[in-house]
Amino acid sequence: MSAFLTLEPVVTATPFVDSHCHLDRLNLDAHGGDFEAMMAATAQAGVSHMLCIGVDLESFPQVQALAEQYENVFASVGVHPLYKESREPQSSELVERAAHPKVVAIGETGLDYFYAKEEREWQQRYFVAHIQAARETGLPLVVHTRGAKEDTLALLREHGAGQVRGVLHCFTEDLDMALQAIELGFYISISGIVTFRNAQALRDTVKQLPLERLLIETDSPWLAPVPFRGKPNEPRYVAHVAECVAELQGVSVAELAKATADNFFSLFNKAQA
Repeated sequence: MSAFLTLEPVVTATPFVDSHCHLDRLNLDAHGGDFEAMMAATAQAGVSHMLCIGVDLESFPQVQALAEQYENVFASVGVHPLYKESREPQSSELVERAAHPKVVAIGETGLDYFYAKEEREWQQRYFVAHIQAARETGLPLVVHTRGAKEDTLALLREHGAGQVRGVLHCFTEDLDMALQAIELGFYISISGIVTFRNAQALRDTVKQLPLERLLIETDSPWLAPVPFRGKPNEPRYVAHVAECVAELQGVSVAELAKATADNFFSLFNKAQA
């Protein structure tokens, strides 16, 4: 594959949506520390909307503030499965914070046994609290899952997550897991990892996924796609993710951009209100 190796930004008439980023944690060195300059560069790259993801309750006010400040930025509220030091999420608090008009999802939540395989009990407890909050609010879930296929799917089923749907973000697991999640009504979000040289298994999976269930993301400031791998990531680089996924799906970048944007607003329908 070669199309996604260009250094030039991939701009189409159809805007891109970055379905998962952490605007409150970006490295702004490339923009002289100027957040507005970063946002301008993002718009110039053809990115129309961003979902700024909450990873703990302590930093959620900053996430919410960014969503309030920018019309095209939305927010989620949750505690990442590796943030053990964060205050434990109670479903009632998640529900309360999710009442904000710019909060469109519950999460980032889920299970990560790759980095914390000995800490399953509290991860599962936190995960269930998020699923309960999603069901109470009717908002979709943003799920992080790594090395925890069986437990992730089991808890989603057991606690009725199919009623609210959601997304498995930054997906790197196998095709079987993706298809089982899709059966539950979930979407699969692809990050810059898909462009990495050692990610052939993921590329093979992406080829087999239905376009109507795909999202694209940066997960910035982490996981910058080729040709920026190893550098701080930004939402504008979602265009390079789109270029790679489009090639794998056998569609134009414009088609991929439109489909993933439509999928985003279908899933996070509060973002259209």
